[in-house]
Amino acid sequence: MKRLQSLDFFRGITIASMIIVNDPGSWSHVYAPLLHAEWNGATPTDLVFPFFLFIVGASISLSLSKKKDSSNIYIKIIKRTILIFLLGIFLSLFPKFDFENLRIVGVLQRIAIVYLVCAIMYLKTSHSTQLKAGIGILIIYWITMAFIPFNGNLAGTLDPGINFAAWVDSFIVPGRLYQETWDPEGFYSTLPAIVTGISGMLSGRIILDQSNSLKDKIIKLFSWGAIILVIGSFWDYIFPINKHIWTSSYVLYSSGLAMIILAISMWIIDEKKYTKNIKFGIVFGSNAITAYVLHGIVWRLFQFPIINGVGFQKFWMDTGISIGLPAKFVSLDWAIFYTLIIYLLIYQLYKRKVFIKV
Repeated sequence: MKRLQSLDFFRGITIASMIIVNDPGSWSHVYAPLLHAEWNGATPTDLVFPFFLFIVGASISLSLSKKKDSSNIYIKIIKRTILIFLLGIFLSLFPKFDFENLRIVGVLQRIAIVYLVCAIMYLKTSHSTQLKAGIGILIIYWITMAFIPFNGNLAGTLDPGINFAAWVDSFIVPGRLYQETWDPEGFYSTLPAIVTGISGMLSGRIILDQSNSLKDKIIKLFSWGAIILVIGSFWDYIFPINKHIWTSSYVLYSSGLAMIILAISMWIIDEKKYTKNIKFGIVFGSNAITAYVLHGIVWRLFQFPIINGVGFQKFWMDTGISIGLPAKFVSLDWAIFYTLIIYLLIYQLYKRKVFIKV
């Protein structure tokens, strides 16, 4: 099967969006859509991470479909998992390398776990088993979060740091938690995040189905995405959409949207052959994890005091505000500028056909 440019483009735009929302000029001045929802609900920013996990799942289907009989495929999967997890640990430590306050869990660590579980599931189980497992995990997660009392709290308590997932994580997550008493990338809420990856794998199965034309695949992806989105929206009434604890409704809501966006991308790029202005996404998508790791390292260079005793990032903010520009606008400008810096670095790899398999 010919490589889907739309999936690479979707992956690249997702990574670029991650960098933009992670790197404002100042966290005190950020437009609301570029912030996570305070608790329940979902902003555009809350969709970026699940979109990437969805793409991880889809990529597993497309990349492993012809490697099921490879003798060393499991070794490669484990090596890749360990590498991604360790990169997450490195970013957690950088730049101070304070091991006493090490945060074990994080974005890359969750990606690593989801990749490991989904890759092994893809190789060892049927598509129907994957579907059943995904549904089962979402229901079990809902039951534990909504109907089991914990640590003296009423069943169904879903407050920040006071919910069943945070309680479980307090026992099983070593090291520092991001929010002191809880962590949005904790181990327990990684269970439903695995289902986000499974939704991507099942979407990959639709793409690989040789009995359907590309147009039929697009229609099927869009239709199932719409159905899943609606189910997630209704589930929100009894189990709120919440990125911080990765609720079951959030999985369906974000996965449904991801399927719809992938279908639209396939229609525009692969069906209609509109590829004139997609290079930005393709470049980021070609070395996605590398771009994410770079964005977590390079920012330090802009903090060194080089202009009037302040770093370039603060100088950018101070200058923009001093000439009368809105603070939030200046902050967004910085995020876009920084994303372009990472793009230029990644483009050097793309131009030389260097694709780092992380």
